[in-house]
Amino acid sequence: MEEKKFWEYGPLSISENKKYLKNGEKPFFWMGDTAWMLFQKCNLKEAQLYMENRKAKGFSVIQATIIHMAEGSKTVRADYRTEAFWEHCDAILEMAKELGLYIGLLPAWGSLVKNQYITEDNIEEYADFLAGRYGTYPNVIWILGGDIRGTDGLGVYNRFGRRLKEKTTNQLIGFHPFGRTSSSFWFHKEPWLDFNMFQSGHRRYDQVTLGEWDDNNGKEGWFGEDNWKYVKRDLSYSIKKPTVDGEPSYEWIPQGLHNPEEPYWQASDVRRYAYWSVFQGAMGHTYGDNAVMQFYNSWEEPGSYGVKELWTEAIHHEGSCQMKHLVDLMESVDFQNGAPLEQLLEEQKEGYHYIAVFAGETYIFCYSYLGETFTLNLEGYKGKKLMASWYDPASGVYSPFGKLLAGKNTFSPVKKYSNGNDWVLRIDIIS
Repeated sequence: MEEKKFWEYGPLSISENKKYLKNGEKPFFWMGDTAWMLFQKCNLKEAQLYMENRKAKGFSVIQATIIHMAEGSKTVRADYRTEAFWEHCDAILEMAKELGLYIGLLPAWGSLVKNQYITEDNIEEYADFLAGRYGTYPNVIWILGGDIRGTDGLGVYNRFGRRLKEKTTNQLIGFHPFGRTSSSFWFHKEPWLDFNMFQSGHRRYDQVTLGEWDDNNGKEGWFGEDNWKYVKRDLSYSIKKPTVDGEPSYEWIPQGLHNPEEPYWQASDVRRYAYWSVFQGAMGHTYGDNAVMQFYNSWEEPGSYGVKELWTEAIHHEGSCQMKHLVDLMESVDFQNGAPLEQLLEEQKEGYHYIAVFAGETYIFCYSYLGETFTLNLEGYKGKKLMASWYDPASGVYSPFGKLLAGKNTFSPVKKYSNGNDWVLRIDIIS
């Protein structure tokens, strides 16, 4: 029997607790991939290859930009690109629909707003064109912004969001912000914004200021690599909206983004970002790969950010293969009624020593990035049968190790000799 597509259960909407997404009554877990240059760089055969690869790995949302650069034009309107270009976009969206993939459709990169190619005077015309062309697609999620602060286009984006919400009532709208900021900073109270998105970015704990264009103002806060703290902040507001890390550190991009002499982020790093944010209550996660997001396709041309491989090689990077293990883990339980529960820990630590704890009525998940020993107080589970397993985020393999007693339990993950040393402790609670 052919697998049902997400939207065949119902249009994408917000869950009752305002923390997650669902199709009809079926929970939806956002597993995104950053494919910003998909429409610009890929022909249809290449787009098919890429999307089939991501579909096979459990990805559900492809984040792609329609117009990335101005390319000599002084404005961006409905007739900015040729009809052939729009037909190319149509074909990719149809291809994604056939595969059962959502497209997180970013209409224009934020620099086009910041540099006033897109203004309050022309944005509604563009919004009407997009709504008329793509407003009935069941697999479109609108993502405004594009690596930009809301203050660099507040009026434009509010007009854009309101117009799209008016014209495309069955499609959700988010906003991709500047590095280490969240859409909640500027648009959280706006009715057109259905969910928050933050960009935890590509920097290490020690890379607070690099003297580069993407340095942050002090007032915006600094969480370093602790992307779970963005989730905690976004979910703390009185108005509740789901949130997701729409751009964490990409696999195989330099730490700090700008200097290829720095170490490169690896698969174990991208797993850490994924588990930390999801176990804090994010509605899912977005993965990214340096070569793939820019669809780098020729050694004869310079790439960006110290790219080391062609995208056709990079789609096989191990981190992308391992995102499915997170999807499988979360979909094995009632994750939408779960919540972070670090109160179970006898001691919490900072940085890489942090233990992420997420629990529901029938399960407890604990993620240790370093595979360090930790203690849980399970006194509150007297009378329950507690069955424990280790889950390897790199392989997706369970290793059961028996029944636990209610009370204090200390756990010491076995050391791995490759693929990092991160582990998930899974406790199944059986009445």
